[in-house]
Amino acid sequence: MTDTQAAPEPLEPLPEDWQRALFIAPHPDDIEYGAAAAVARWTAQGKTVIYSMITSGEAGIDAIPPEVAGPIREQEQRASARIVGVDDVEFLGFSDGVLEYGLPLRRALSRSIRQHRPEIVLTGNFRETYGGEFLNQADHIAGGRAVLDAVRDAGNRWVFRELLDEGLEPWNGVRAVWAAASPEGRHAVDTTETFELGLESLRAHRQYLEGLGDGMDPAEFLEGFARQAGTRLGCRYASSFEVFPI
Repeated sequence: MTDTQAAPEPLEPLPEDWQRALFIAPHPDDIEYGAAAAVARWTAQGKTVIYSMITSGEAGIDAIPPEVAGPIREQEQRASARIVGVDDVEFLGFSDGVLEYGLPLRRALSRSIRQHRPEIVLTGNFRETYGGEFLNQADHIAGGRAVLDAVRDAGNRWVFRELLDEGLEPWNGVRAVWAAASPEGRHAVDTTETFELGLESLRAHRQYLEGLGDGMDPAEFLEGFARQAGTRLGCRYASSFEVFPI
């Protein structure tokens, strides 16, 4: 085997000795592109996973104006979450497509972290690309960067002091941030048994997928990436993550 044909680096299994996680994503459907199958595995183990959507994805359907699309996408996200065992879904109300990294976003995410008090915080890839020339989207980059900083903000009493006035004490219990689908991912979780639930949760975004109009087959898309990660983990299907210890 030549250097260019070398086998990809194996992935390390993620720890599962935790009980409570908060998954923060910029848009409805972000979690469903691979990570929802991992969520289904964890909720089946009795863990609690909460979804926090930074926007309502209202700018995501070209043929439907935002004031109509937003409620549709919120409804689809709640239905999608239920499929993988998530009952608690919140929407933070930031504007889709123009998300900016900054203090308002960090404050809102810090508030959510203090409210929900997770051990693990999850988000999506916030690197510049998904690997190679496949560029990431601006909201993903801004949102993910803010998640990483908000975890530290949530544990600092003297950052966003107004949260203390809301009765929200600092929370230093976050062990790590896990970023799904990062090209720098070195860890993964076996989703062989829950892959179909993850696929069903993506299909629950019916109007959004129809609005894309790109003819993408959700099963083919998810299976390709899940197989790649599974091969590196030593199983059939897996979801990969980049780990940021806190």
